[in-house]
Amino acid sequence: MKFDRPNNAGMLATAQSAPELMMWQALNIALDRAMADDDAVFVLGEDVGLYGGSYRVTQGLYTKYGEWRVRDTPISENSFTGLGIGAALAGGRPVVEIMTVNFALLALDAIINMAAKLRYMSGGQLRVPLVVRMPGGVAKQLGAQHSQRLEHTLMNVPGLRIAAPATPQDAYWQLSQAIREDDPIIVLEHELLYFHKGPFDIHAAAPPMHAAAVRREGKDITLIAWSRMVEVTLEAAEALAEEGIAAEVIDLRSLRPIDLPALQASLAKTHRALVVEEDCRFAGAGAEIVAALTEAGFYDLDAPIGRVAGADVPTPYNGALERASIPDVGQVVQAVRRLF
Repeated sequence: MKFDRPNNAGMLATAQSAPELMMWQALNIALDRAMADDDAVFVLGEDVGLYGGSYRVTQGLYTKYGEWRVRDTPISENSFTGLGIGAALAGGRPVVEIMTVNFALLALDAIINMAAKLRYMSGGQLRVPLVVRMPGGVAKQLGAQHSQRLEHTLMNVPGLRIAAPATPQDAYWQLSQAIREDDPIIVLEHELLYFHKGPFDIHAAAPPMHAAAVRREGKDITLIAWSRMVEVTLEAAEALAEEGIAAEVIDLRSLRPIDLPALQASLAKTHRALVVEEDCRFAGAGAEIVAALTEAGFYDLDAPIGRVAGADVPTPYNGALERASIPDVGQVVQAVRRLF
C-alpha cells in the first residue's frame, strides 16, 4: 500500500548536507528513511503522533505518514508492545517506543516471554522483526522510578539483541540496521544525549551493528564504556593524558552481543582495563564484561580489570546526591591511578 507523503515533515529533507546533528534528529532521520523505503515499517507508542515524541524523535512523522503508520497508543505498555509483536509476526516491521525504560517493566511479559522466544520455539519458522526503543538513564532529578538503566535485566534474556548508541551517527546507523533485521532488537537511548550534537554523514558506510569502536587510541590502559559514559570516559582520558597515561577508549555500542574480540585486541596492547558504567555495579553489565574479558585475555593482564559504576542505591532525587550516585570524570581518573 502506498501513501501520499508531504516532504516538508521530519528531518530527512535537511539531513543531506548537515555536518552535525543532535541525536534526536539522527533517530528521526533513521525512522523517516525506513518508513519511506518500506511501507511495512510503522511506529507506535505513547505521544509518538500528534505530540511528536517525548524527546522529539518522531517529530513531523505523523504529518508525513498519517495516523495509520504513526500510532498513538493508550498508556498500556504490555498491550501495545504485544500488538507490535503480533504485527511483526504478520509481516510488519514495527518500531515501538516505550516512553522511558522504567515503563518497560510493564512490557517485559511481551518482550521476554514472546518476542525473545518465538523464533527459537518455532524452530525458525516465526520471525519477529521488532524494534523497541527505550530512553533511559539518569537525567536531571527525575527520581528513582524514572532514572533506571536496566541493562542488566535485558542482557539476561536469550533471544534479544541490544544496541546502545553514544553518538548521533551511531544512533542513525544502529536504528536503521535494527529496523531491517528479523530479530527483536532493543535500542537503549540515554535521555541526556538526545540534545547533544555530533558529526553526521547520511552517506557514510555503517559498521556492523554490534561492533565496538575505538574512540581514542592509547597504549597504557583500555577504558570500556557505552552510551553516555563514553563522553565521561573520553574526558577522563584527556585528563589522564596530562599525567602521561595514554588511555584507549572503546565505545562498546552493543550490550548483546558484546564485541569481545575488539576488547581482547585492545587488552593485548595495553595490558590493563577499566569498565565504566552508569548502571549499578552489582550483577551488572560491567560484571559480565570483566568476567568474559578475564577468561579470554587473562595472560595479557598486568592488573585485575577495574570497574567504575553507579552507586548501589535507588537514584536520589536531590541534585547533589543524584550526581554523586553516578560515575564522573574524577572517579574514572582515580580508578585508573589505582590500577597503576
